[in-house]
Amino acid sequence: MSLAEVESLATEALIGVGTRPESAMSVGKAARAAERDGIRSHGLLYVPTYCEHVKCGKVDGAAIPEVTQSRLSAIQVDAKTGFAHPAIDAGFKELIPLVKSNGCVGLTISNSYNCGVLGYHVERLAEAGLVGIGFTNSPASIAPVGGKIPVIGTNPFALAVPDSAGGVAFVLDQSASVVAKSEIMMRAREGDSIPEGWALDAEGQTTTDPAIALKGSMAPSGGYKGFGTGLLVEVMAAALSGAMLGLQASPFSGTAGGPPRTGQCFLAFDPDAFSGAEFAERITILTEAIQGQDGARLPGDRRKENRQRIEIEGVDVEKSLIKRIQTFCI
Repeated sequence: MSLAEVESLATEALIGVGTRPESAMSVGKAARAAERDGIRSHGLLYVPTYCEHVKCGKVDGAAIPEVTQSRLSAIQVDAKTGFAHPAIDAGFKELIPLVKSNGCVGLTISNSYNCGVLGYHVERLAEAGLVGIGFTNSPASIAPVGGKIPVIGTNPFALAVPDSAGGVAFVLDQSASVVAKSEIMMRAREGDSIPEGWALDAEGQTTTDPAIALKGSMAPSGGYKGFGTGLLVEVMAAALSGAMLGLQASPFSGTAGGPPRTGQCFLAFDPDAFSGAEFAERITILTEAIQGQDGARLPGDRRKENRQRIEIEGVDVEKSLIKRIQTFCI
């Protein structure tokens, strides 16, 4: 399929289950970007889940985000239990021009849902010439080191940095767990095993069975340091935004539990308000020091390589998945 066909199919399916067109287009663009960058778990594979969640009420497809501004550099968006993507779009529409005038702006989103690939959102800030940092919390799936009961989610954070030529120098996007939970869910659907060290069973022991892993907990990246990173994200994305803690949120998978009401937080900086031209110079020195080493790569380089290839070749999609998505279309 071409990327345009991916976006069209995802959008039509979401509209077919009652999502307002603006929200459906926002999610469809994100699905296209995920496929373009080779992140299958957040591309068309996730569209049936999105559609099922609109139908069962975990997501209000007709929700219209509400944007408020409590302080000069503080923007809040209530997603109204709708998709995160249009809520982020609404927030960015206010945030980007405000950063240009104020230098630094914070944006929080509450009553939200899975925002997909977090790096996709902060990259848009870097494309606007800003340093963008994002946080998003998720239903509890990581237990504290030494414990067995999950307290925080995989809780990604992302950083996007502009370059000196009007583009993006690099995008760092990583979760508090060894891998994103969606990667384990994808392998469970496809009947594949997972590498040892990705997840733990209910007794805190490592497992290679994705079904058992989903009943246990995700392994934190770097042990206690990974859990600490996830705790940081929980404070920024949930506590600061007024969203549900991962402990309180319903699962992103399945149809039970009602809206998860999780949250996101974004911080954006205009380099010109701080170090000016020196910022671009330092980023150039930093990236060249990494890329100049044989075998070394910047965060996000693999996505860029996938993007260059897939934009030309398109993506391979199983016919069964296409047919399943088509059942949701009008």
